[in-house]
Amino acid sequence: MGHVIYFLALVLLGYFAGGIPFGVILANAKGVDIREHGSGNIGATNVTRVLGAKLGAIVLVLDAAKGALPTWYAIDRVGDPWIVCAVGAATIIGHCFSPFLEFRGGKGVATATGVFLVLAPSDVAIALVVFLVVLGWKRVPALGSLAGVATLCVLTFLRGESWTATLALGTLGLLVYTHRTNLAKL
Repeated sequence: MGHVIYFLALVLLGYFAGGIPFGVILANAKGVDIREHGSGNIGATNVTRVLGAKLGAIVLVLDAAKGALPTWYAIDRVGDPWIVCAVGAATIIGHCFSPFLEFRGGKGVATATGVFLVLAPSDVAIALVVFLVVLGWKRVPALGSLAGVATLCVLTFLRGESWTATLALGTLGLLVYTHRTNLAKL
C-alpha cells in the first residue's frame, strides 16, 4: 500500500510541476497576459513572438526543466520504467491542462522534450534535427514539432523500449490534439 501511495504522490508531483505556467508567470512580470496576445498560447513560441527571443528562451528552458526534473527524480527514487513514464506523462499532461489555469495550458512540446531528454537523449537529438529540417522547409513550428515527436516514436520503437515507445506514442497523440487548431489551418 505504501508503494501505491508513493507512486501516486510522484505522479501528482509530476502533474503539478508540469502545470506551472512559466510563460504566463514571466509574461505577467512584464505586464503582459500572454494568453491575450499572439496566438494566445502560453509556451515559448508565443512568448518569443510577443516578448522577444530572450524571454522565449527562458520559458523554453523552464518548460523543458519541469518535464526533466520530475522524470529524473522518478528514475533516481523508483527506477521502474513504467512508473517513470507515468511521471513523465503527468508532467506533459500538467502543462497541457494546467491546474493553475483552469485546466488550460500549452501545447506540451518543450515539456515533452524535457521528459525525453532524460529518457532518450540521443533520440531527442535526432528528433531535434528532424524538427529543424521540417521547420526550415515548411516554416510551420507545429509540423516540425509533430515530425520530431513522430521520429521519437519510431526511434524508441526500434530500440525496443516498449515503455518509452508507449510514452512517445501517447505524447504524439496528445500533441496532435493540442495542435489541432494549427493543423486545421493548414
